[in-house]
Amino acid sequence: MTTLSTKAATLPALVQSGAVARRQTSRWWRLAGGLLMTLALGTLYAWSIFVAPLEHEFGWKRAQTSTVFTIVVVMFAISFVAAGRLQDRFGPFWIAITGGVLVSAGFFLCGFTTSLHYLFFCYGVLGGIGNGFGYATVVPVMAKWFPDKRGLAIGLALAGYGGGSAIFGPIADLEMFPRFGWRTTCLILGGIFFVMTMLASALLKNPMEHDQAELNAKAAARAKQRATPLQREPPASGHDFTPVELLRNPSFYLMWLGFGLGSSAGLLMISQLVPFAKSQGVPGAALATMGLVVGAFGNVSGRILSGWLSDASGRLNTLRGVLAISVVAMPALYRVGAHVAALYAGVFVVYFCYGAQASVNPATVSDFWGTRHAGVNYGLLFSAWGAAGIIGPTIGGVLFDKYGNYEAAFYAAALLAAVALCCEMLVRRPGVTVPPRRNHDLINV
Repeated sequence: MTTLSTKAATLPALVQSGAVARRQTSRWWRLAGGLLMTLALGTLYAWSIFVAPLEHEFGWKRAQTSTVFTIVVVMFAISFVAAGRLQDRFGPFWIAITGGVLVSAGFFLCGFTTSLHYLFFCYGVLGGIGNGFGYATVVPVMAKWFPDKRGLAIGLALAGYGGGSAIFGPIADLEMFPRFGWRTTCLILGGIFFVMTMLASALLKNPMEHDQAELNAKAAARAKQRATPLQREPPASGHDFTPVELLRNPSFYLMWLGFGLGSSAGLLMISQLVPFAKSQGVPGAALATMGLVVGAFGNVSGRILSGWLSDASGRLNTLRGVLAISVVAMPALYRVGAHVAALYAGVFVVYFCYGAQASVNPATVSDFWGTRHAGVNYGLLFSAWGAAGIIGPTIGGVLFDKYGNYEAAFYAAALLAAVALCCEMLVRRPGVTVPPRRNHDLINV
């Protein structure tokens, strides 16, 4: 009886101390939920597999089908700001539910497409808003649960965006399209994504206040022990910037331009990959679609490895490095496109650099401006990705229709990446007001 009474008396204390809560809210389950969500949403990047069937059935031109991808990207970016604000205020659960329902409904309704404008609404508007709401919950949850491994955790969770297209893209193109047709495939995918996103929504939760404080304290202690010469970052101020304060910071606008222009090259390739491979004489649909798998693997690798690298060597160092590679990779990809092995290597590099930007930028936002308003703050930066969704696919579609090849488009994308690199070189972490000495310029972040 004494033992039972003692246990009953200590149970509230355990709950209050957070011991029970921590067992029930393991942060690795939150990471699993984020990955599951992005695996479903990441099929957005497999859009190019729908281009040929739609153009064949309806007689649409490349610029028209490219517009579908542009709309989904723009709606994604616009809705992300509102979703981030709602996530910061009400938590991730219902926001994630909303995103999952919209994405699933969008795919399902695409199976009944009869006109281009109908497709604009289903895949573009519903799919884009659904992606914005689903994605808006993943980054803040990871940033809060993993302050000690923020870059790696966000990279792992967002790896689903590359993995989703690698898994569902080839299955749909090579197995489901020939067997069921593209319309029935959309219905099936809609059902699959509904199940995945509902499970993910149940796992995506923010840490309780006492858990957050404990995680932050441990992360700060580890950061002091593991600081490397390459990082040379001043410690975080501990101040959570509001969106208004963020918009007053010059570095935000430089990062916005860097993210937007740097992402344009990757989005151009993503929206046109399979048609580009076929235009270069890659033999057979299977080999062309394999480029999608290689690209997706590059996207996943870029998100994970760059996240880990940015934890060790600094966020801006990593961003500058991948943008410099992008400047060279885009023209090189066009030049080697007729050789299958070289094409795959080039696609991997381009996707790697694109995935790295998508992973490191959200971690940078949380590092620079805090996690309390991370949803809406990253949403504001993420609007640059929406601009990239207009620039990249439009360049690809319009210049292809004009010249009959992608040469001019790829060189234009390289130029955009060069401008993005210049912007990132000028970015300084908030609070750094004294310019670094010349011999430290390359390593200061």
